[in-house]
Amino acid sequence: MKKEEVRQRIKKLKKVIFHHRYLYHVLDRQEISDAALDSLKQELYKLEEQYPEFITPDSPSQRVGGKPLEQFQKVKQKTPMLSIDDLFSEKELKDWQNYLKRLEPDLSFEYFLEYKMDGFAVSLVYSNGILKVGATRGDGKIGEDVTQNLKTIESIPLRLNPKNSLVKEKIKGMIEVRGEVYMDKKDFDKFNQERVKKNLAPYANPRNLAAGSIRQLDSKLASSRPLKFSAYDIITDLGQRKHSQEHQILPDLGFKTDPGEICHSLKEIVDFWRKSAKKRKSLPFQIDGVVISVNHNLTFKKLGVAGKSPRGIRAFKFIPKQATTKVLDIKVQIGRTGVITPIAQLEPVKVGGVTISRATLHNEDEIKRLGVKIGDTIIIERAGDVIPAVFKVLKDLRTGKEKEFKMPKKCSVCDTTLLRPKGEVAWRCPNLNCQAQRKESLYHFVSKKAFDIKGLGPKIIDKLMDENLISQASDLFELEEGDLIPLERFAEKSAKNSVSAIRESRKISLSRFIYALGIRHVGEETAIDLAQYFSSLKNLNKASKETLEALPDIGPEVSKSIYKWFQEKRNQELIDALLKAGVEILPSKRFSRKLIKKTFVITGTLKSLTRSEAQKKIRLLGGSPLTSLSLKTNYLVVGENPGSKLQKAKKLGVKIIDEKEFLRIIK
Repeated sequence: MKKEEVRQRIKKLKKVIFHHRYLYHVLDRQEISDAALDSLKQELYKLEEQYPEFITPDSPSQRVGGKPLEQFQKVKQKTPMLSIDDLFSEKELKDWQNYLKRLEPDLSFEYFLEYKMDGFAVSLVYSNGILKVGATRGDGKIGEDVTQNLKTIESIPLRLNPKNSLVKEKIKGMIEVRGEVYMDKKDFDKFNQERVKKNLAPYANPRNLAAGSIRQLDSKLASSRPLKFSAYDIITDLGQRKHSQEHQILPDLGFKTDPGEICHSLKEIVDFWRKSAKKRKSLPFQIDGVVISVNHNLTFKKLGVAGKSPRGIRAFKFIPKQATTKVLDIKVQIGRTGVITPIAQLEPVKVGGVTISRATLHNEDEIKRLGVKIGDTIIIERAGDVIPAVFKVLKDLRTGKEKEFKMPKKCSVCDTTLLRPKGEVAWRCPNLNCQAQRKESLYHFVSKKAFDIKGLGPKIIDKLMDENLISQASDLFELEEGDLIPLERFAEKSAKNSVSAIRESRKISLSRFIYALGIRHVGEETAIDLAQYFSSLKNLNKASKETLEALPDIGPEVSKSIYKWFQEKRNQELIDALLKAGVEILPSKRFSRKLIKKTFVITGTLKSLTRSEAQKKIRLLGGSPLTSLSLKTNYLVVGENPGSKLQKAKKLGVKIIDEKEFLRIIK
């Protein structure tokens, strides 16, 4: 190939790669496979390696820098990166609007609302359309030059190439764009799983990981992490008169952004905030509220700044999931598999609308990582909206009276010496007859996802065990009304209802039966997979270690645990006792590979079956029912009154099928 031909080829390759980057990172669309795009990039890299004179700063090959930096250079922000004051209630929202009215009596109340992404704020400066400097917020006035790391993020364009002719004319010179570096929840979970496999401590949340990645001196390390960027502001005048117009211009410049919503009243704002709070779990990224901006830019500027925050913008946060409290004591809890979990006893505190007095400390290593002591003031959070956990210790508030916690050497219930198996973080009680483990196993056995025996909670289980009426699960099915009536809390009617509930639960599906056994590492989904594949308890019982390891989505650790459980004599005796007590395992359909590796999302109401029934049928055929759409979703099943997923599927290019077509597929 002649030199001029090489130059032209490089030019065309860059144009095609830029096009597909824009489709994927801005429009959530994909016209060619990842492998095909990687192949184009590889060709470009090889040509540039042979002809370095044709390398330009905006080339995809320039995303990862060379040698690690010794330190970050300081960058002065031409326009300060100010913080945003928070609102936590409708009253505070109303007070803010009244405050704005006092400042500007003739203010037109038009607001722009967008998600408050829980990411790491950065500023990008482009010179004649080419990325020159990327900087952190720092103290708002002085940040750090992290250009080398930001270049590794594919969703940040190295060159602006707007199609709008008016915008195209204005990008000559300096342009500044601001936004959040973040990580999708699924990418964060996958990243943490890999760390755990390598015996490394997992990161606490995606924001910390994103921030830590951008502040690495070696850009190769930043490039190895699945970071993304979402733009929310254009500092330079490109003709926009409203903040909402910036969100229309940003995609044209090559940035992903939140389309947001214009609101004209407090009611509309509150409705958007509530809808966002409901949607936050299904979003691929983390948000902790919505940002409300006075939409007219001149009015916004006129309102000015108070302290470190502009008056015309507020973050309307969701109900806080963190609060501070004191650690009164640390005690240990023994789980059904013998795991010893340290639990912090707290001064009661409200977190996310719920009063909390206990929080998990997970294990001994986590206590050391946090540095928590009895008497410490801590930040508590409801991890994943449910499980209270200690987030951070406020060591500056210590008085010197705090006490170190030491893991016990012996089980507090059965006095057996505790063990910490090699390669594990948890201490365990190895005594299989430990009363605490047996109680936890029975709590699990009667739980909703297992035998679902209504009215049989932990307090009643404890009482039955303390009175020696039961010692294992099979004993439950031998109980008579006369056994229960003498007990405290039981009248004749409640005793009759409890015995009736126990007897009604005898008929159970294979998947729920497997889950109820409490096999280590076997959760609800794994139990369903095992039931679908083996179709009977007999087949599962005699399965070899090799057969179990060969199953999809069941790794060596889980298969080893399952195999070991079924080899133990006491477990076989438990199964025999349950069957003799009248437990009937309902026939399970044989696992089919018809829909293996196929993913389905359902929107709207189906006429012929419920959503849970449809999901069950998908699983029975080896497919995966999901709740959120992505580029990798195979089918969107559309019923009556479909939601927003239908439009998103069209945008992503996901195959859309109606109920009739879905029934044909699962037949």
